[in-house]
Amino acid sequence: MSASKSPLAALTLGAIGVVYGDIGTSVLYALKEVFNSGHVPFTPENIYGILSIFFWTMTTIVSVKYVVLVLRADNNGEGGLVAMLALASQAVKGSPRLRSVLLIIGIFGTALFYGDGVITPAISVLSAVEGLEVISPAFHRFIVPLTLVVLFLLFVVQKRGTAGIGKFFGPITVVWFVVIALLGITHIVDNPVILKAISPYYALAFIIANPGTTFIILGAVVLCVTGAEALYADLGHFGKKPIRLAWFAVVMPSLTLNYFGQGALLLQNPAAVKNPFYLMAPDWALIPLVVLATMATVIASQALISGAFSVTKQVIQLGYLPRLAIEHTSVRETGQIYIPLVNWGLFAVIVLAVVMFRSSSNLAAAYGIAVCTDMLITTILTFYVIRYKWNYPLALCLLATGFFFVVDFAFFASNMMKLFEGGWFPLVIGGVVFTLMITWKDGRRLLNEKLRADAIDLSSFLEAVFVSPPVRVDGTAVFLTAEPGTVPNAMLHNLKHNKVLHDNNLFVTVRNHEVPWIGLDKRLEIESLGHQCWQVILHYGFKNDPDVPKALQQIKGRGCELDSMTTSYFLSRDTVVPTIGSGMSQWREKLFSQMHHNASGAADFLNLPNNSVVELGSKIEI
Repeated sequence: MSASKSPLAALTLGAIGVVYGDIGTSVLYALKEVFNSGHVPFTPENIYGILSIFFWTMTTIVSVKYVVLVLRADNNGEGGLVAMLALASQAVKGSPRLRSVLLIIGIFGTALFYGDGVITPAISVLSAVEGLEVISPAFHRFIVPLTLVVLFLLFVVQKRGTAGIGKFFGPITVVWFVVIALLGITHIVDNPVILKAISPYYALAFIIANPGTTFIILGAVVLCVTGAEALYADLGHFGKKPIRLAWFAVVMPSLTLNYFGQGALLLQNPAAVKNPFYLMAPDWALIPLVVLATMATVIASQALISGAFSVTKQVIQLGYLPRLAIEHTSVRETGQIYIPLVNWGLFAVIVLAVVMFRSSSNLAAAYGIAVCTDMLITTILTFYVIRYKWNYPLALCLLATGFFFVVDFAFFASNMMKLFEGGWFPLVIGGVVFTLMITWKDGRRLLNEKLRADAIDLSSFLEAVFVSPPVRVDGTAVFLTAEPGTVPNAMLHNLKHNKVLHDNNLFVTVRNHEVPWIGLDKRLEIESLGHQCWQVILHYGFKNDPDVPKALQQIKGRGCELDSMTTSYFLSRDTVVPTIGSGMSQWREKLFSQMHHNASGAADFLNLPNNSVVELGSKIEI
């Protein structure tokens, strides 16, 4: 979807469905977890205090931090932690050490996204299906199996893409927000005094009276803002205005009405604390509400799964993960992709989470650490963007981001108290992914250093070759090489074994940059090396789809005419051999070697025609 071409109403509807699905379903469990934590005595004053804290948490973190401030930090119209990381690293490129630290922090935050990607679908769908228990306790034993069935069906349909069903996401989610708002209104009307909790007085009174308890329950309060990062991540799909309009016109009012309706219910019926959301509904509406809630949580999960595909592709482009098989599920929307390994890897770990924790209350203990860490990292990176990219005064930057840093750190510290209750789970997932990312990045650096050390200068080599040139054959040879100006191994092997040279020879290097998009006007650099040989550099952003044949069409009219029927692409298929000595530790070298071996072929990743690719292998020790 293009933020510039679609009308505001359509974009706003889409934003409601995709951006706010996660935060919209938090009403299912957030307030329940605060009072079921056992730390907050059940009194009318505490109900007012907790509701006030909820309202001002949403106002501070979502409305002010993300909607007003962070949405301004777009990277050529794109958002998300990867885009923010690219902006921050560019802002401090004059300080290599600081840039390296920020890259490590940002990549760790990106790795934690996968931990969040496991917990969100698990807790969302579980909490929706748990509504069956309100209908009858006899349904208890069916909750986990039914949750797994719903999740399995969700992951099965990923291969078909969301183009067909995606158009229903917005309308269904709008119905969800209308329903939760109406549920809240019906109970607020019965007990309108609950609305006085909007005053910050009640939040401050609770915090002052119960500082220790407040700190402890922040780990549960944060559940009301989970999904806030999606605001920024989906900036490129919808644009700032639709995301802001959707929040202030629909999402924030609906969430506020529902939470306050739950509070009004609890004032009248304290026993409803076991599941205040579902107990707001009349008996006749319970089954339809469970169905609607399940649909809403599936949509929320879908948005996060799609986000995992997009983030993975961006991280591959930045060089922190090996190439993976990527399938495009839409002929019109380039952003709609499917990555089988990520899809089924996520599903396997989500099944593990559901089976291990078995209820939304248990999963709530695991939820929050990854989210709060990412919020904290976003705040840190934002400081470097507004200070060194936008050149705002230091005092203003410290004041703006310092306030949010304190808020985020308080939530983070509170959630760390849940580390041994389940918080370790997303951290382990994030830690494993981070290890893979850093190992791949370091391994690629070592591999390139080895290739450079053994490389032969291309210009000198060509001069020597053409002193007594080999047989020239018709057509064009495209040699893919990691380093411009060096002789590709594939060319050496071709000359050694086939003893021929094509009429035209292109030495092509593909470079990925820390910007989302690079336009066609800046795609290609070409330099003549003489003897019908050219050095070509192709530039791509981390959201571009590499397509070497398409990019090379731009060289027509520059002295080299490409004919797809007579063009061959030569690739070096290197086998990495771990060795004892300098470089990485032995286990990391073995891990990198395995990742390198299992990476999908460069031919598919670069969109090369399968019937025109020649791969020549070699072994490289690192």
